[in-house]
Amino acid sequence: MATEGSMGLRIHDTAARSLVPFEARPDSPVAMYACGPTTYDHAHIGNFRSFLFFDLVHRYLEWRGHQVRFVMNLTDVDDKVISAARKAGDVIGEYTAPFEKTLAADARALGMRPPDATPKATAYVDGMVRLIECLFERGHAYEAEDGAVYFAVSTFPAYGKLRGLDETRLETGARIDHDAYDKAEARDFALWKPADEAAEATGAVWDSPWGRGRPGWHLECSAMSTTELGVPIDLHLGGEDLVFPHHENEIAQSEAALGQLFVRHWLHVRHLLVDGKKMSKSLGNYLTVRGLFEEGHDPASIRHLLISSHYRGELNFTRAGLEASGRAVQRILDFDSRLRTAEVDSNALPGSLSERAEEAVSSFRTAMDDDFNSAEALAALFVFIGFANSELDRRADRISQADREASLDSLASIDEVLGLVEVARASRRLSEEAVREIERLVSRRSRARAHRDYALADAIRDELSERGIALEDGSAGTSWKVVGERVREG
Repeated sequence: MATEGSMGLRIHDTAARSLVPFEARPDSPVAMYACGPTTYDHAHIGNFRSFLFFDLVHRYLEWRGHQVRFVMNLTDVDDKVISAARKAGDVIGEYTAPFEKTLAADARALGMRPPDATPKATAYVDGMVRLIECLFERGHAYEAEDGAVYFAVSTFPAYGKLRGLDETRLETGARIDHDAYDKAEARDFALWKPADEAAEATGAVWDSPWGRGRPGWHLECSAMSTTELGVPIDLHLGGEDLVFPHHENEIAQSEAALGQLFVRHWLHVRHLLVDGKKMSKSLGNYLTVRGLFEEGHDPASIRHLLISSHYRGELNFTRAGLEASGRAVQRILDFDSRLRTAEVDSNALPGSLSERAEEAVSSFRTAMDDDFNSAEALAALFVFIGFANSELDRRADRISQADREASLDSLASIDEVLGLVEVARASRRLSEEAVREIERLVSRRSRARAHRDYALADAIRDELSERGIALEDGSAGTSWKVVGERVREG
């Protein structure tokens, strides 16, 4: 980690609609909450653009020396979950469990540091009931004739402050809440929904003072976030589609119930495009991380592509882009390897590499301090790699020990945040048996070349290349390395 010389972290707060300084509260971990997925299906790459941004923020705050308590929820009960579980003939817990397991595995493969807590909505229903009771006591909730409970937006004058919405201009029929119950005004939203046949059949019902039913989606995040983190929460993150109504409603019900500030800063990630279009199953461009893994794509390449653009900027996911990200990751790995294998010149004094390595970390920090600008942060890394490779070319791969250590330390420091080398090494790690098999094939190829059997030598090279292994012939013999997509063993 490196923090000296930093001008301070500035973030784009959705509520402020501008860049603002981020200052952690003294003697308190940074409380960070992110809206996770609804576990009715496998998470798609658009979800993971958001999730990897959450991870980047988590990593960077820790890199800057902050203690962080990071919570990302799982929505395991809502209309989509109930509908999908009913269709499958399952209760909601059985239906969502496989998706939760896959999500965790995919997140690990992509290098996401585990949140300190991943609360599931179904485990916090008692807290949701208590929040509704507080809202009744404070005059912000009412019960409709059909048993649904609503938040009365007219009782919260600050409604709309996140989006900058003039709530007085909202008309009846406005797209606020799709619940087909007896709410008093169109802008009111459900806190509790009465049980129906589908909810009963899938086990998505609980007893409450207002009868059997289930919580409204917006209420779930308020209960989970405040239970796990208290208030105020320092950073609340999510996709841009959640600004309204979800996060707007979270603010209203949380501040109305608790009587104090709910969140200090809001950050929202822009939608991901696939081949220039909005992702949709009907368009055939709906991609999941698990599907990309099954196609053989490298987790580090996926991670690189999804963090390669500023989170508030447009990112278009393409196969060509994924291939380019694979080459970018390989360039980092090759640089790391080159530094480690360069010949140490004991007579050389520390030179420009040490200075440039320090500058690289400073430029990286400046970029990330500018509202987590990962695009500029990556650029700072590759500027350094370009300079260092030119220096190594000029020096014929001879380097001072101080320059090597400074360069490796800077690369490792930056990768604490980017996580690219870390993920690439984890995904490309070979079993001992696979290493022995590769070494056997390399030796066999060397013998074939010695006997001028170039057809066999080329065939072995091609076989290893198909497995993701590249060979390099030199005066000291043949070396090999893992490149490109995920390695196929055996």
